[in-house]
Amino acid sequence: MSPSSDASPKVVVFRVDASLTIGTGHVMRCLTLADALREQGAECHFLCRAHPGHLIEAIRLQKFETHVLPMASLTAPKPESPSSLAHADWLGASWQEDARWSRELIEGLRPDWLVVDHYALDRCWEEAVLPPGCRLLVIDDLADREHRCDLLLDQNLGRQADDYAGRVPAHCTRLIGPRYALLRPEFARLRESSLARRAMPRLKQLLISMGGIDKDNATGAVLDALGDCPLPKDCRISVVMGGNAPWLAQVKDQAATMPWPTEVAVNVTDMAERMVQADLAIGAAGSTSWERCCLGLPTLMVVLAENQRIIAEALDSAGAAVAFDSLSAISQLPTCWQGVICPENLARMNMTAAMVTDGKGAAVVLQHMTRGPR
Repeated sequence: MSPSSDASPKVVVFRVDASLTIGTGHVMRCLTLADALREQGAECHFLCRAHPGHLIEAIRLQKFETHVLPMASLTAPKPESPSSLAHADWLGASWQEDARWSRELIEGLRPDWLVVDHYALDRCWEEAVLPPGCRLLVIDDLADREHRCDLLLDQNLGRQADDYAGRVPAHCTRLIGPRYALLRPEFARLRESSLARRAMPRLKQLLISMGGIDKDNATGAVLDALGDCPLPKDCRISVVMGGNAPWLAQVKDQAATMPWPTEVAVNVTDMAERMVQADLAIGAAGSTSWERCCLGLPTLMVVLAENQRIIAEALDSAGAAVAFDSLSAISQLPTCWQGVICPENLARMNMTAAMVTDGKGAAVVLQHMTRGPR
């Protein structure tokens, strides 16, 4: 039996991982899309590998069937054609092993769509795995490899459709830019109230979010720098971290010594509400950038990985954020603090960031998935 000819997806399979190296953002944006698909009646499955720092249990808590792929065998022979991809070591197996295990699962599930969000996978894997009649959505940020997809999503500001010229088939629809960013529906729902409360810029609530893993303890570096900044006496600091963050205990100890009331919240489910209440954010230049933009939250953005650089530079150039090009650069924060937090600068970042995305990207992507093949 072949997948349904109805354009509305009935079964969708996601191939995505999280780890201490990969981070959590890929899984989180896939969960957002999976939620939207489930609202339309689709059955969603996740194929993941249990890397250190994985989110398999978190996916299962969202009531999605999750299939755990094996780690590479230590005695397995080396593949005849090893991957040349820059992030190949993120996979935890050769692409051939991953394809063999994934295809077996995918063939049994008979999906209408396969969604791949993984820097270690490219056209070779996709062609080896994709069953007849199944369509492919690739979520990418790098534009550094070929894909065999029907739909390509790159939600980054500064990216151009031509960056994928020659890397995707001619029939592929390219969804490029943050208007397509995969944000949970509460961000669009809270957008109006968030923008309204920023009419009179101030700094009473500071939000720090350096990614769900923060393997290099950027949070600790930010708190160190803030200790030398003249924050208002009535300012409060909220730190958000993931439960798998290796520096969590140290950050909690450090927070207890800060001159201002500082909470450390773990595995929060109310991030949108926290962003609405914040007057300024200090955060990594990852996918959370689009959440902050949707709510018009002024942001000091730190580049923690090379793939974040294009986001940071584009938002800084547009005036939607102030970018620090490396973790070490955050030590300069005390010298520029007063200029950053002046009301005029906060207002400018608020208005410019709000124009980047309205938070409805998931609905637009879903519309493209429910259309018939071109």
